[in-house]
Amino acid sequence: MSAPHLLASGSGDEFEAPGLHIFDWGPLFPDGPAWLDWFTKPLLIVALAAIVVIAFSWKAFGNPKLVPRGVQNIGEIGYLFVRDQVARPMIGKDGDRWMPFLFSTFFFVLLMNLAGVVPVLQLPATSHIALPIVLALVVYVMMLFLSIKHQGLVGYFKNMMFPPGLPKALYIILAPIELLSNIILRPFTHAIRLFANMFAGHLLIAFFATVSWWFLAEKLTALGAGVGLVGFVMTIIMTAFEIFVQSLQAFIFVLLAASYIGGALHPEH
Repeated sequence: MSAPHLLASGSGDEFEAPGLHIFDWGPLFPDGPAWLDWFTKPLLIVALAAIVVIAFSWKAFGNPKLVPRGVQNIGEIGYLFVRDQVARPMIGKDGDRWMPFLFSTFFFVLLMNLAGVVPVLQLPATSHIALPIVLALVVYVMMLFLSIKHQGLVGYFKNMMFPPGLPKALYIILAPIELLSNIILRPFTHAIRLFANMFAGHLLIAFFATVSWWFLAEKLTALGAGVGLVGFVMTIIMTAFEIFVQSLQAFIFVLLAASYIGGALHPEH
């Protein structure tokens, strides 16, 4: 853990900015049995997000009506958004077949992201690197399986490393770059993009909220009140901006997943 950043306040005391410790959550039941030590706040958020997605999907699509209303109406709006903005543009004619996976993944990631601005929870589960890695690996393994199934092992590497229509001399440079990009870097970049945005956004909100609380409540002075007010306003602005980023990153994650699936099914594109 890095050393905390310290700012001097007007009273001579020191203000400690939030650091990596805000992501370090121990067992939810520290005095409970040892076998429950694995159950932490991030895992609680993951479980809640999964339950909400399952319950929402069941309520919206379990017994659909000809004229949608209520939860079904909301579900269909979400379904059409994922289908028309992600599945069909990225996968094409086979996009509708992948809607159960893409729809559930989008809302699962979205809810885990939005937990960062939900009172009490106040932590995006995807700010823990393990979770984006697991999600990215699921997509990665799926991409490899589909690529080999539809193109064959040799055909997959040939299509990936030697795309047709290019000068042969260019393959000397392009082939190793494509191999590195698709086989090694792809799952890493897929995971780190989601993790880094959620980590940084949560840390910024925590910083401005701590500034606001310290200078307006803990150590209120005439000079510090202005700093605290700026922190309060920035907390509101950053929270609104973070909601946008959380939604955007869920969309980008599932968009890339659909792109990888589409490339596996239709390498000619």
